[in-house]
Amino acid sequence: MKNTSLLIRTAIIAVITLIGAYLVFGPRESFTANDFSLDGIKANLAKNINLGLDLKGGSHLVMRVKVDDYLKTLTTNNKDAALNAAKEAQLPVGEGSIVADNKNYAVTVNVTDAAKVQDVIDAVKKKVDFNVWTESRTDSAITWTLSSQQQKLLGKQAVEQSLKIIESRINSFGVKEPTLQKIGSEESGQILLQMPGMEDPERVKDLIGKDAKLELMKVVGGTNPAPMTTYKTKEEALASLGGTVPSNRRVLPLVERDDAAKTTPDDKPKSWVVLESPAIVDGSELRDATPAPRTGGNDDYQISFSLKPAGAAKFGDWTGKNIGAYMAVVLDEKVKSAPFIKSQIFDSGQIDGRFTKTSAEDLVLTLKSGALPARLEYQEERTVGPSLGADSIRSGVAASLGGLALVVLFMLFYYRGSGVNAVVALLLNMLLTIAALVVFKSTLTLPGIAGLILGIGMAVDSNVLIFERIREELRLGIPVLQSVGEGFSRAFITIIDTHITTIISSLILFMYGSGPIKGFAVTLILGLLINLFSAVFVSRTIFMWVFNGKEKVEKMSI
Repeated sequence: MKNTSLLIRTAIIAVITLIGAYLVFGPRESFTANDFSLDGIKANLAKNINLGLDLKGGSHLVMRVKVDDYLKTLTTNNKDAALNAAKEAQLPVGEGSIVADNKNYAVTVNVTDAAKVQDVIDAVKKKVDFNVWTESRTDSAITWTLSSQQQKLLGKQAVEQSLKIIESRINSFGVKEPTLQKIGSEESGQILLQMPGMEDPERVKDLIGKDAKLELMKVVGGTNPAPMTTYKTKEEALASLGGTVPSNRRVLPLVERDDAAKTTPDDKPKSWVVLESPAIVDGSELRDATPAPRTGGNDDYQISFSLKPAGAAKFGDWTGKNIGAYMAVVLDEKVKSAPFIKSQIFDSGQIDGRFTKTSAEDLVLTLKSGALPARLEYQEERTVGPSLGADSIRSGVAASLGGLALVVLFMLFYYRGSGVNAVVALLLNMLLTIAALVVFKSTLTLPGIAGLILGIGMAVDSNVLIFERIREELRLGIPVLQSVGEGFSRAFITIIDTHITTIISSLILFMYGSGPIKGFAVTLILGLLINLFSAVFVSRTIFMWVFNGKEKVEKMSI
């Protein structure tokens, strides 16, 4: 019966060890002859372990969401929407005004008939969300003001939304374990982004900083087969509106995009057009977007998009009523194309332009993630080179091996033959801890290596507790086999106590710490949990093998 139990314990250890070794050193696909060479093992090890920015190199960015710009834009948009809502209801209103400076944000709508003030308020509230704004009125005007508390709330929401949008955009790069989090105070609006292994930080900045605001709008003037009304300059377009742009109109440039020729939209403004505002549908109604190659060009792409049901219904209703009219596809305040409506269209369209494959893919990703609520300001940018990361790895590995060597020498010198038992358990602990990092797809950072070294110390401490307890039992004249059993049983409670308190501390570090601190906490927690297996189960099994078949043992090397 004892042999059966010993074989089961040995089988468990062997299976777990083999699985751990495969996770750390094995290939993710099929084995080849090269996988058994030293270079092959090193290559697999590098692929299997996710390395942090401090070990692998990459991009470090600190950016700030320009909350003030967001609140100013929100104030301006609400003013325009309020005026349009009142005018659509044919109510007597003049031009509105805004205050958007020095933490003061307010929208004012002037009413020319005092008896219609309440009617204007009712019409505006049907179309505009002024729920968080404080309302005040006179006989000639209605004002909505944002309190400082609501400014903070909306600012916080803008930062949270920016975080989600940035996360969806950077996920396309396939970077393992990027760090993305808020830093600083709530009012600062600061965001930290670290992308290990990212070799093109400028592309990252370009992608995450894009607005990519898509709008479909009606062009004022011209109905097919007559040409669309365009103006050579912005001044000519403004003159057609009497010199000022009313709230239901917008003047935007019609541009050509030619990424293949390395030009930007601003390089080639063809003309200016006047558009109806608000848009028919915008990017919030976008369901999907895909890059599609155009006929006759190897690097000539366009963007095909489809709309959600609600947006498709509005689009279909508008196109059905405006066959022959020109519709502008507006991206980031620039008209990319302006086709005329041949027939009713419900849920699809396209953005023309000579996009390259990369720029088309980036634009699609940006459109699908949505527009940022406010622009980003880069406050800090650092690039960690791979060579610096390699130096950190060498230093970390050297420190780990040096600490391990000193511990091994001490255990062999102080506990003699029993020290071999502790060394085997210690090596297994390190192997399984790294394997656990691979399983949980955790990132190994320089502080994580420090956690691994500390885990070595905790693992040795467990063996010391057990061995010292065995020594005490032997000094009392208790037989060797009984002393070993009592040593493990009585030391186990102390080991559990010390491990639980350290794990709780590490969990607090993980919950409230930043990326590097979390890396330290993760490796330490995994090392401690695995140590309960290696220092107790594995070490006890080794002693069982040593004393297997012996009815009586006179002495042991400890």
